[in-house]
Amino acid sequence: MQTNLADFIRNTADGREADAILRKCVHCGFCTATCPTYQLLGDELDGPRGRIYLIKQALEGAEVTAKTQLHLDRCLTCRSCETTCPSGVEYGRLADIGRKFVEERVQRSPWQTIQRAGLSAVLPRTQLFAGLLALGRLVRPLLPEQLASKIPASGEPAGAWPAPRHARKMVVLAGCVQPALAPAINAAAARVLDRLGISLTEAPGAGCCGAVRFHLNRQEEGKADMRALIDAWWPLVESGTEAIVMTASGCGTMVKEFGHLLKDDPAYASKAARISAMTRDLSEVLAGERAAIAKLFAGRAARPEKVAFHSPCSLQHAQQSRGNIEPLLEAVGFELTQVPDAHLCCGSAGTYSILQPELSLRLRENKVAALQTGAPARIATANIGCLTHLQSGTELPVRHWIELVDLQLSA
Repeated sequence: MQTNLADFIRNTADGREADAILRKCVHCGFCTATCPTYQLLGDELDGPRGRIYLIKQALEGAEVTAKTQLHLDRCLTCRSCETTCPSGVEYGRLADIGRKFVEERVQRSPWQTIQRAGLSAVLPRTQLFAGLLALGRLVRPLLPEQLASKIPASGEPAGAWPAPRHARKMVVLAGCVQPALAPAINAAAARVLDRLGISLTEAPGAGCCGAVRFHLNRQEEGKADMRALIDAWWPLVESGTEAIVMTASGCGTMVKEFGHLLKDDPAYASKAARISAMTRDLSEVLAGERAAIAKLFAGRAARPEKVAFHSPCSLQHAQQSRGNIEPLLEAVGFELTQVPDAHLCCGSAGTYSILQPELSLRLRENKVAALQTGAPARIATANIGCLTHLQSGTELPVRHWIELVDLQLSA
Protein backbone atom coordinates (compact mmCIF):
# COMPACT_ATOMS: atom_id res chain seq x y z
CA MET A 1 0.00 0.00 0.00
CA GLN A 2 1.39 3.42 -0.96
CA THR A 3 1.38 6.01 1.81
CA ASN A 4 1.91 9.73 2.15
CA LEU A 5 1.64 10.53 5.82
CA ALA A 6 1.08 14.14 6.86
CA ASP A 7 3.98 16.20 8.15
CA PHE A 8 2.62 16.32 11.71
CA ILE A 9 3.11 12.56 12.17
CA ARG A 10 5.49 11.39 9.44
CA ASN A 11 8.72 11.62 11.44
CA THR A 12 7.34 10.61 14.82
CA ALA A 13 7.81 7.16 16.35
CA ASP A 14 4.11 6.36 15.83
CA GLY A 15 4.22 7.70 12.29
CA ARG A 16 7.20 5.59 11.28
CA GLU A 17 5.67 2.46 12.79
CA ALA A 18 2.27 3.09 11.21
CA ASP A 19 3.85 3.76 7.82
CA ALA A 20 5.77 0.48 7.91
CA ILE A 21 2.63 -1.46 8.86
CA LEU A 22 0.45 0.22 6.21
CA ARG A 23 2.97 -0.55 3.48
CA LYS A 24 2.65 -4.28 4.20
CA CYS A 25 -1.07 -4.32 3.38
CA VAL A 26 -1.85 -5.56 -0.16
CA HIS A 27 -5.66 -4.99 -0.02
CA CYS A 28 -6.32 -8.73 -0.44
CA GLY A 29 -9.29 -8.80 1.93
CA PHE A 30 -8.53 -12.22 3.41
CA CYS A 31 -8.90 -10.57 6.82
CA THR A 32 -12.58 -9.78 6.31
CA ALA A 33 -13.42 -13.49 6.22
CA THR A 34 -12.30 -13.96 9.84
CA CYS A 35 -13.35 -10.59 11.31
CA PRO A 36 -16.20 -11.03 13.83
CA THR A 37 -17.64 -7.53 13.40
CA TYR A 38 -17.56 -7.71 9.62
CA GLN A 39 -19.43 -11.02 9.79
CA LEU A 40 -22.10 -9.43 12.00
CA LEU A 41 -22.47 -6.08 10.23
CA GLY A 42 -21.33 -6.71 6.64
CA ASP A 43 -19.84 -3.21 6.42
CA GLU A 44 -16.38 -2.85 4.87
CA LEU A 45 -15.58 -0.15 7.42
CA ASP A 46 -16.29 -2.64 10.21
CA GLY A 47 -13.64 -5.01 8.91
CA PRO A 48 -9.83 -4.78 9.15
CA ARG A 49 -9.28 -3.60 5.58
CA GLY A 50 -11.79 -0.78 5.94
CA ARG A 51 -10.38 0.29 9.29
CA ILE A 52 -6.87 0.27 7.82
CA TYR A 53 -8.07 2.69 5.14
CA LEU A 54 -9.71 4.90 7.77
CA ILE A 55 -6.46 5.06 9.77
CA LYS A 56 -4.41 5.67 6.63
CA GLN A 57 -6.65 8.56 5.57
CA ALA A 58 -6.52 10.09 9.06
CA LEU A 59 -2.73 9.91 9.22
CA GLU A 60 -2.50 11.42 5.76
CA GLY A 61 -4.42 14.47 6.92
CA ALA A 62 -8.03 13.70 5.95
CA GLU A 63 -10.83 14.90 8.19
CA VAL A 64 -11.39 12.73 11.27
CA THR A 65 -15.01 12.41 12.33
CA ALA A 66 -17.20 10.66 14.89
CA LYS A 67 -17.93 8.06 12.20
CA THR A 68 -14.21 7.24 11.99
CA GLN A 69 -14.15 6.84 15.74
CA LEU A 70 -17.27 4.64 15.74
CA HIS A 71 -15.81 2.11 13.31
CA LEU A 72 -12.53 1.95 15.27
CA ASP A 73 -14.45 1.60 18.54
CA ARG A 74 -16.38 -1.35 17.13
CA CYS A 75 -13.15 -3.26 16.53
CA LEU A 76 -12.62 -5.95 19.18
CA THR A 77 -8.85 -5.95 18.63
CA CYS A 78 -9.18 -9.73 18.63
CA ARG A 79 -6.39 -9.81 16.01
CA SER A 80 -7.91 -12.73 14.17
CA CYS A 81 -7.03 -10.76 11.06
CA GLU A 82 -3.34 -11.03 11.95
CA THR A 83 -3.61 -14.82 11.95
CA THR A 84 -5.24 -14.71 8.51
CA CYS A 85 -3.10 -12.01 6.89
CA PRO A 86 -0.59 -13.43 4.36
CA SER A 87 1.47 -10.22 4.47
CA GLY A 88 2.09 -10.06 8.21
CA VAL A 89 0.24 -6.79 8.81
CA GLU A 90 0.46 -5.94 12.53
CA TYR A 91 -3.09 -4.70 12.72
CA GLY A 92 -3.23 -4.53 16.53
CA ARG A 93 -0.40 -2.03 16.73
CA LEU A 94 -1.85 0.02 13.87
CA ALA A 95 -5.23 0.11 15.64
CA ASP A 96 -3.56 1.40 18.82
CA ILE A 97 -1.87 4.19 16.88
CA GLY A 98 -5.00 5.07 14.93
CA ARG A 99 -7.27 5.13 17.97
CA LYS A 100 -4.88 7.34 19.91
CA PHE A 101 -4.75 9.80 17.01
CA VAL A 102 -8.53 9.86 16.55
CA GLU A 103 -9.15 10.17 20.30
CA GLU A 104 -7.13 13.39 20.32
CA ARG A 105 -9.25 14.90 17.55
CA VAL A 106 -12.83 13.76 18.14
CA GLN A 107 -14.74 14.85 21.22
CA ARG A 108 -16.78 12.08 22.82
CA SER A 109 -20.26 12.49 24.25
CA PRO A 110 -20.48 13.28 27.98
CA TRP A 111 -21.76 9.73 28.69
CA GLN A 112 -18.93 8.08 26.78
CA THR A 113 -16.41 10.30 28.55
CA ILE A 114 -17.81 9.44 31.98
CA GLN A 115 -18.06 5.74 31.16
CA ARG A 116 -14.47 5.48 29.97
CA ALA A 117 -13.14 7.55 32.84
CA GLY A 118 -14.97 5.31 35.31
CA LEU A 119 -13.60 2.12 33.79
CA SER A 120 -10.10 3.59 33.73
CA ALA A 121 -10.36 4.63 37.38
CA VAL A 122 -11.97 1.48 38.81
CA LEU A 123 -10.76 -1.61 36.94
CA PRO A 124 -6.99 -1.20 37.43
CA ARG A 125 -7.41 -0.62 41.19
CA THR A 126 -7.77 -4.07 42.72
CA GLN A 127 -9.12 -3.08 46.12
CA LEU A 128 -11.55 -0.50 44.74
CA PHE A 129 -12.86 -2.99 42.19
CA ALA A 130 -13.20 -5.69 44.86
CA GLY A 131 -15.20 -3.36 47.11
CA LEU A 132 -17.54 -2.29 44.33
CA LEU A 133 -17.96 -5.90 43.21
CA ALA A 134 -18.97 -6.93 46.74
CA LEU A 135 -21.49 -4.08 46.84
CA GLY A 136 -22.81 -5.05 43.42
CA ARG A 137 -23.36 -8.63 44.56
CA LEU A 138 -25.40 -7.40 47.52
CA VAL A 139 -27.78 -5.36 45.38
CA ARG A 140 -27.72 -7.67 42.35
CA PRO A 141 -31.35 -8.85 42.77
CA LEU A 142 -32.51 -5.24 42.53
CA LEU A 143 -30.64 -4.38 39.35
CA PRO A 144 -31.92 -4.50 35.75
CA GLU A 145 -31.24 -7.89 34.15
CA GLN A 146 -28.66 -6.59 31.66
CA LEU A 147 -26.64 -4.92 34.43
CA ALA A 148 -27.06 -7.79 36.88
CA SER A 149 -25.70 -10.24 34.30
CA LYS A 150 -22.37 -8.40 34.34
CA ILE A 151 -21.98 -9.03 38.08
CA PRO A 152 -20.97 -12.66 38.55
CA ALA A 153 -22.09 -14.60 41.58
CA SER A 154 -19.45 -15.42 44.14
CA GLY A 155 -16.64 -17.48 42.64
CA GLU A 156 -14.91 -20.55 43.96
CA PRO A 157 -12.79 -20.03 47.10
CA ALA A 158 -9.09 -19.90 46.39
CA GLY A 159 -8.14 -22.91 48.48
CA ALA A 160 -4.66 -23.62 49.84
CA TRP A 161 -1.60 -21.97 48.31
CA PRO A 162 1.57 -24.07 48.85
CA ALA A 163 4.42 -22.36 50.65
CA PRO A 164 7.58 -21.84 48.53
CA ARG A 165 9.81 -24.90 48.94
CA HIS A 166 11.42 -25.69 45.59
CA ALA A 167 14.64 -24.57 43.94
CA ARG A 168 12.68 -23.65 40.81
CA LYS A 169 10.73 -20.44 41.37
CA MET A 170 8.29 -18.51 39.20
CA VAL A 171 6.15 -15.44 39.80
CA VAL A 172 2.56 -15.10 38.66
CA LEU A 173 0.66 -11.89 37.94
CA ALA A 174 -2.24 -11.39 40.35
CA GLY A 175 -3.84 -8.87 38.01
CA CYS A 176 -6.42 -6.21 38.73
CA VAL A 177 -9.87 -7.87 38.56
CA GLN A 178 -8.99 -11.57 38.74
CA PRO A 179 -8.24 -11.64 42.50
CA ALA A 180 -11.81 -10.53 43.22
CA LEU A 181 -13.58 -12.39 40.41
CA ALA A 182 -11.75 -15.73 40.51
CA PRO A 183 -9.10 -16.10 43.23
CA ALA A 184 -9.09 -19.87 42.68
CA ILE A 185 -7.24 -19.58 39.36
CA ASN A 186 -3.79 -18.56 40.61
CA ALA A 187 -4.11 -20.81 43.67
CA ALA A 188 -4.85 -23.78 41.41
CA ALA A 189 -1.85 -22.89 39.26
CA ALA A 190 0.34 -22.77 42.38
CA ARG A 191 -0.85 -26.22 43.50
CA VAL A 192 -0.29 -27.81 40.10
CA LEU A 193 3.18 -26.32 39.71
CA ASP A 194 4.07 -27.28 43.28
CA ARG A 195 3.41 -30.92 42.37
CA LEU A 196 5.80 -30.46 39.45
CA GLY A 197 8.58 -29.08 41.63
CA ILE A 198 8.03 -25.37 40.95
CA SER A 199 7.15 -22.79 43.58
CA LEU A 200 4.80 -20.07 42.38
CA THR A 201 4.43 -16.74 44.17
CA GLU A 202 2.79 -13.36 43.61
CA ALA A 203 4.82 -10.17 43.93
CA PRO A 204 3.52 -7.66 46.48
CA GLY A 205 2.09 -4.60 44.77
CA ALA A 206 1.99 -6.19 41.30
CA GLY A 207 -1.39 -5.07 39.97
CA CYS A 208 -2.70 -4.03 36.58
CA CYS A 209 -0.60 -4.82 33.50
CA GLY A 210 -1.67 -1.55 31.85
CA ALA A 211 -3.99 -3.08 29.26
CA VAL A 212 -7.18 -1.50 30.59
CA ARG A 213 -6.05 2.11 30.33
CA PHE A 214 -3.89 1.61 27.28
CA HIS A 215 -6.79 0.19 25.27
CA LEU A 216 -9.12 2.94 26.50
CA ASN A 217 -6.75 5.31 24.65
CA ARG A 218 -5.20 6.53 27.90
CA GLN A 219 -1.91 5.19 26.69
CA GLU A 220 0.42 7.19 28.90
CA GLU A 221 -1.54 6.12 31.98
CA GLY A 222 -1.32 2.54 30.73
CA LYS A 223 2.44 2.85 30.38
CA ALA A 224 2.62 4.17 33.94
CA ASP A 225 0.88 0.97 35.07
CA MET A 226 3.45 -1.03 33.09
CA ARG A 227 6.35 0.74 34.79
CA ALA A 228 4.80 0.16 38.23
CA LEU A 229 4.45 -3.54 37.46
CA ILE A 230 8.06 -3.78 36.30
CA ASP A 231 9.17 -2.11 39.56
CA ALA A 232 7.15 -4.62 41.60
CA TRP A 233 8.64 -7.59 39.75
CA TRP A 234 12.22 -6.42 39.41
CA PRO A 235 13.56 -7.58 42.81
CA LEU A 236 12.26 -11.09 42.05
CA VAL A 237 13.78 -10.98 38.56
CA GLU A 238 17.15 -10.07 40.01
CA SER A 239 16.89 -12.81 42.65
CA GLY A 240 16.62 -15.54 40.03
CA THR A 241 12.96 -16.03 39.19
CA GLU A 242 12.81 -18.48 36.29
CA ALA A 243 9.74 -17.03 34.55
CA ILE A 244 6.85 -14.64 34.87
CA VAL A 245 3.68 -16.68 34.53
CA MET A 246 0.36 -15.46 33.14
CA THR A 247 -2.94 -17.15 33.96
CA ALA A 248 -4.88 -14.46 32.05
CA SER A 249 -3.95 -14.50 28.38
CA GLY A 250 -5.11 -10.90 27.89
CA CYS A 251 -2.58 -9.73 30.46
CA GLY A 252 0.03 -12.02 28.95
CA THR A 253 -0.41 -10.38 25.57
CA MET A 254 0.21 -6.95 27.05
CA VAL A 255 3.21 -7.95 29.18
CA LYS A 256 4.84 -9.68 26.22
CA GLU A 257 4.63 -6.33 24.42
CA PHE A 258 6.23 -4.26 27.20
CA GLY A 259 9.58 -4.41 25.44
CA HIS A 260 8.09 -2.85 22.33
CA LEU A 261 5.83 -0.33 24.03
CA LEU A 262 8.58 1.00 26.33
CA LYS A 263 11.46 0.73 23.88
CA ASP A 264 11.91 4.52 23.79
CA ASP A 265 11.92 4.91 27.57
CA PRO A 266 15.58 5.17 28.62
CA ALA A 267 14.83 4.23 32.21
CA TYR A 268 12.72 1.16 31.44
CA ALA A 269 13.57 -0.06 27.93
CA SER A 270 16.04 -2.77 28.95
CA LYS A 271 13.98 -3.88 31.95
CA ALA A 272 10.81 -4.04 29.85
CA ALA A 273 12.57 -6.14 27.21
CA ARG A 274 13.76 -8.59 29.85
CA ILE A 275 10.31 -8.81 31.44
CA SER A 276 8.73 -9.55 28.06
CA ALA A 277 11.34 -12.19 27.29
CA MET A 278 10.67 -13.93 30.64
CA THR A 279 6.88 -13.92 30.31
CA ARG A 280 5.12 -17.23 29.64
CA ASP A 281 1.48 -18.15 29.47
CA LEU A 282 0.80 -20.90 32.00
CA SER A 283 0.03 -23.27 29.14
CA GLU A 284 3.52 -22.69 27.73
CA VAL A 285 5.04 -23.54 31.10
CA LEU A 286 3.06 -26.76 31.47
CA ALA A 287 3.67 -27.78 27.87
CA GLY A 288 7.32 -28.13 28.88
CA GLU A 289 6.37 -30.35 31.82
CA ARG A 290 4.26 -32.95 30.00
CA ALA A 291 6.50 -35.84 30.98
CA ALA A 292 6.19 -34.92 34.66
CA ILE A 293 2.42 -34.54 34.32
CA ALA A 294 2.18 -37.96 32.69
CA LYS A 295 3.99 -39.46 35.70
CA LEU A 296 1.54 -37.81 38.08
CA PHE A 297 -1.37 -39.46 36.30
CA ALA A 298 0.24 -42.84 35.73
CA GLY A 299 -2.02 -45.58 37.06
CA ARG A 300 -4.92 -43.28 37.89
CA ALA A 301 -8.40 -44.37 36.88
CA ALA A 302 -9.79 -42.19 34.11
CA ARG A 303 -12.80 -39.97 34.90
CA PRO A 304 -13.80 -38.91 31.41
CA GLU A 305 -15.91 -35.77 31.21
CA LYS A 306 -16.73 -33.78 28.09
CA VAL A 307 -15.22 -30.31 28.06
CA ALA A 308 -15.47 -27.57 25.43
CA PHE A 309 -12.36 -25.41 25.32
CA HIS A 310 -12.58 -21.76 24.28
CA SER A 311 -9.20 -20.42 23.20
CA PRO A 312 -9.15 -16.66 23.90
CA CYS A 313 -8.22 -14.38 21.01
CA SER A 314 -5.40 -12.97 23.13
CA LEU A 315 -3.87 -16.45 23.25
CA GLN A 316 -4.45 -17.85 19.76
CA HIS A 317 -4.22 -14.65 17.71
CA ALA A 318 -2.26 -12.05 19.67
CA GLN A 319 0.28 -14.44 21.22
CA GLN A 320 -0.01 -16.94 18.36
CA SER A 321 0.02 -19.71 20.98
CA ARG A 322 -2.06 -22.74 20.03
CA GLY A 323 -2.24 -26.44 20.77
CA ASN A 324 -0.82 -26.44 24.29
CA ILE A 325 -3.93 -26.58 26.45
CA GLU A 326 -6.01 -29.17 24.62
CA PRO A 327 -3.41 -31.98 24.94
CA LEU A 328 -2.98 -31.14 28.63
CA LEU A 329 -6.70 -31.45 29.30
CA GLU A 330 -6.82 -34.72 27.40
CA ALA A 331 -3.75 -36.00 29.25
CA VAL A 332 -5.49 -35.53 32.61
CA GLY A 333 -8.60 -37.40 31.47
CA PHE A 334 -11.02 -34.97 29.83
CA GLU A 335 -12.74 -35.57 26.51
CA LEU A 336 -12.65 -32.43 24.39
CA THR A 337 -15.58 -31.62 22.14
CA GLN A 338 -15.34 -30.06 18.70
CA VAL A 339 -16.06 -26.31 18.68
CA PRO A 340 -17.16 -24.78 15.35
CA ASP A 341 -15.59 -21.44 14.37
CA ALA A 342 -13.15 -21.70 17.25
CA HIS A 343 -11.16 -18.77 15.83
CA LEU A 344 -13.97 -16.26 16.46
CA CYS A 345 -14.14 -13.90 19.45
CA CYS A 346 -16.59 -14.42 22.31
CA GLY A 347 -17.26 -10.68 22.54
CA SER A 348 -15.58 -10.00 25.87
CA ALA A 349 -12.46 -8.18 24.61
CA GLY A 350 -11.55 -6.28 27.76
CA THR A 351 -14.03 -3.43 28.24
CA TYR A 352 -15.76 -4.10 24.90
CA SER A 353 -18.68 -5.93 26.51
CA ILE A 354 -19.46 -2.76 28.46
CA LEU A 355 -18.78 -0.20 25.76
CA GLN A 356 -20.35 -2.16 22.85
CA PRO A 357 -22.99 -4.28 24.60
CA GLU A 358 -25.20 -5.11 21.60
CA LEU A 359 -22.39 -6.46 19.43
CA SER A 360 -20.81 -8.18 22.43
CA LEU A 361 -24.02 -10.02 23.30
CA ARG A 362 -24.50 -11.22 19.72
CA LEU A 363 -20.96 -12.56 19.67
CA ARG A 364 -21.46 -14.23 23.05
CA GLU A 365 -24.64 -15.94 21.87
CA ASN A 366 -22.84 -17.28 18.81
CA LYS A 367 -19.87 -18.46 20.84
CA VAL A 368 -21.95 -20.15 23.54
CA ALA A 369 -23.98 -21.96 20.86
CA ALA A 370 -20.75 -23.17 19.24
CA LEU A 371 -19.28 -24.31 22.56
CA GLN A 372 -22.43 -26.23 23.46
CA THR A 373 -22.59 -28.05 20.11
CA GLY A 374 -20.84 -31.14 21.47
CA ALA A 375 -22.97 -31.30 24.66
CA PRO A 376 -20.09 -30.70 27.09
CA ALA A 377 -20.47 -30.91 30.86
CA ARG A 378 -18.46 -27.73 31.29
CA ILE A 379 -16.53 -25.05 29.41
CA ALA A 380 -12.87 -24.19 29.93
CA THR A 381 -10.97 -21.09 28.88
CA ALA A 382 -7.71 -19.25 29.60
CA ASN A 383 -8.68 -15.64 30.29
CA ILE A 384 -10.67 -14.07 33.11
CA GLY A 385 -12.59 -11.73 30.78
CA CYS A 386 -13.74 -14.58 28.54
CA LEU A 387 -14.60 -16.68 31.59
CA THR A 388 -16.94 -14.14 33.20
CA HIS A 389 -18.46 -13.09 29.86
CA LEU A 390 -19.25 -16.65 28.80
CA GLN A 391 -20.55 -17.59 32.25
CA SER A 392 -23.12 -14.78 32.02
CA GLY A 393 -24.53 -16.46 28.90
CA THR A 394 -24.75 -20.14 29.86
CA GLU A 395 -25.89 -22.41 32.68
CA LEU A 396 -22.86 -24.65 32.12
CA PRO A 397 -20.00 -24.05 34.56
CA VAL A 398 -17.17 -22.07 32.96
CA ARG A 399 -13.73 -22.48 34.55
CA HIS A 400 -10.13 -21.70 33.85
CA TRP A 401 -8.47 -24.79 32.41
CA ILE A 402 -5.89 -24.95 35.21
CA GLU A 403 -8.71 -25.39 37.71
CA LEU A 404 -9.77 -28.52 35.84
CA VAL A 405 -6.22 -29.90 35.88
CA ASP A 406 -6.00 -29.19 39.61
CA LEU A 407 -9.38 -30.88 40.10
CA GLN A 408 -8.13 -34.06 38.44
CA LEU A 409 -4.90 -34.02 40.43
CA SER A 410 -6.84 -33.63 43.67
CA ALA A 411 -9.23 -36.51 42.93
